[in-house]
Amino acid sequence: MSQTEERMSASERRAAREAHLIASEKARDLSRELKINDFHGGIHPPENKHQSTGEPIGSIPLAADLIVPLNQHIGATAIPLVKLGDLVLKGQKIAEADGPVSCPVHAPSSGKVVAIEPMAVPHPSGMLADCIQIRTDGRDEWCALTPLENYAERDNDELLEKIRDCGIAGMGGAGFPTAVKLSPRGGAVIDTLIINGTECEPYITADDMLMRERAEEIIGGVEILAHLLDQPERVLIGIEDNKPEAIKAMKQAAEGTRFHVVVFPTKYPSGGEKQLIEILTGREVPNEGLPANIGIVCQNVGTARAVYRAIHLGEPLISRVTTVVGESLSRQRNIEVPLGTPIRHVLECHGLDRKKLQRIVIGGPMMGYTIEDESAPVVKTTNCILAPTNNELPPPPPAQACIRCGLCAEVCPASLLPQQLYWYARAEDREKLQAYNLFDCIECGACSYVCPSSIPLVQYYRAAKGDIREARAEKEKADRARERFEYRKLRMEKAEQEKEAKRLERKRAADEARKLREQNTDTPDAQAARQEADVVAAALARVKAKQAAPEQVLARAQRTLTSAEHRVERMQQKLAEADDAQRPQLEAQLKTAELKLKEARDKLAEAEKQASAEPAPGGAQEPPTPSTTEDKLTVAGASSSAASVAIEKAKAAAAARASMSPEQKLASEIEALKARVDKAAARLEKARSEDDPNTAAFENALSKLQEKLADKQHQAGEQD
Repeated sequence: MSQTEERMSASERRAAREAHLIASEKARDLSRELKINDFHGGIHPPENKHQSTGEPIGSIPLAADLIVPLNQHIGATAIPLVKLGDLVLKGQKIAEADGPVSCPVHAPSSGKVVAIEPMAVPHPSGMLADCIQIRTDGRDEWCALTPLENYAERDNDELLEKIRDCGIAGMGGAGFPTAVKLSPRGGAVIDTLIINGTECEPYITADDMLMRERAEEIIGGVEILAHLLDQPERVLIGIEDNKPEAIKAMKQAAEGTRFHVVVFPTKYPSGGEKQLIEILTGREVPNEGLPANIGIVCQNVGTARAVYRAIHLGEPLISRVTTVVGESLSRQRNIEVPLGTPIRHVLECHGLDRKKLQRIVIGGPMMGYTIEDESAPVVKTTNCILAPTNNELPPPPPAQACIRCGLCAEVCPASLLPQQLYWYARAEDREKLQAYNLFDCIECGACSYVCPSSIPLVQYYRAAKGDIREARAEKEKADRARERFEYRKLRMEKAEQEKEAKRLERKRAADEARKLREQNTDTPDAQAARQEADVVAAALARVKAKQAAPEQVLARAQRTLTSAEHRVERMQQKLAEADDAQRPQLEAQLKTAELKLKEARDKLAEAEKQASAEPAPGGAQEPPTPSTTEDKLTVAGASSSAASVAIEKAKAAAAARASMSPEQKLASEIEALKARVDKAAARLEKARSEDDPNTAAFENALSKLQEKLADKQHQAGEQD
């Protein structure tokens, strides 16, 4: 008896034994209820898994540079949080998730950010994508981690946020964000959690080795997943029967839990999500539907382990187990590799013989894809790097015409008609492709594998899916634009209707007021209003008559003439004091002022003529008095003479200035500026004594004149 059992009371021991018996009985009942089903089609290609399972999971030296893509998952690309030159620590978040279906990105090691730009990434198209390049410092120094202790006592939202914040995405397929998958939409009730340990693709053994060596961490992650899904009725761990060591390790780790390890016959592609669900439950996921629609959530064993480390250790997803295999390598095995490690570095660490290398495949030979740029990095979904020789994986022969043998339909695990899909894809008939459930194709490659004409059927399906997705996106964009236009049109029509309603309301109110006035014309208030209106109208008439009287017209003409004369005098004075640069503009202004003066004289003469012709009150016509005619003409003539003299004086000054040397011109300008400074100083002194509100303006004018005088004096000093 153990020390723990000795400390337990007899009643506690009985309760523990009863609980164990109940759990064992439930497990046996579940085992009896479980029925292994089969799915349509499937093939049995050579497995070639023994090459990479001969030694434990290893590691390689840290690469000098890590290339971390901002999108390693399905969904929106993450937003960088760092800039060039920043120093980062291992596990530090360097890019934030953009939206609900997205994942943050973390630094796989400590170092310095040396680039944020498009770089090669592992993708069938060979595309470039935004990446953050980190130059490692060799210290591999971690940032502070924050695990969540006692997760069972914490709120589910807090656990999901931690999983999301650690950047965990599916590690066995397309990389769907795990936190989103654990929050089924529409309040779906989940009764079954399936953990996928199938790994049916040839060559790949990453999940196999992970289950052999990290079974306890996987089961710990499964417990967290089951807790987040409110303890579903069944938790099934599906493993193919070609992995006996992994099956044994997982059963030992799951002992004492209600999790059931289900073993089933090996057949490709039983690792597909829909196929595995059909094998373990007999349920079929609807066309273009999700497993949550039938009460099931499916997760990979690698994802379960990542969830365990995120909750219990606070570790973000910055590394993964990857199979490195192929006869062109001197060493084939599985390694725990930091994300962002260039594939070239991984292959060189395993003794790549480039003379034997036929191509580099990411993934297995069935669903994998070839890459040309070896600088592309390992990402969250890189489960295998295959470097085969020509004998091991020869290039496919040229495609021939379809012979309509029907083998592709026999092996299709989704029960599709690959031959029809092929013809519709070539014809770009999108409606027919969707009618024949193109998007149920899991791109397993079984149809291409058995095709005697070597037609690359999967490539046609992938291209057709891309075209349809692009067309859908364009249609959604057009629909949104149309909706915005229609909404704007309705809004404008509504505004116009409201405006018209207000106008009609104002018109109705005015009509009612007019009718009311007409009905109340004899009331005292109406009479008073009419009398007041008559008084105002009479006053306006008198003002207009007064303004139109000859005396008023004559007075305005005299004021206009005086103002024009003063303006001519001011312009003449400015012209006399101006330098050569200002003279052309001032001469033009003087000319304009003289024209205005002439117009004022003409208007005065016309006004005097009208005033002399207007009969005086009482019918007698009074002769024009000297004060209103002769004196004004004399003043106008005197003003004209003064203007002529000033113009002649200005012309003489200009002629004299033209004959001066530059030194004489500068001296003349200095003297003129001194006079203006003295005048401005006197004006400022007077303003200060009178406490003039414009004193600040006079001070500013004097300061500018003094600065201008100082500049001219400095020029004169340089000439000397």
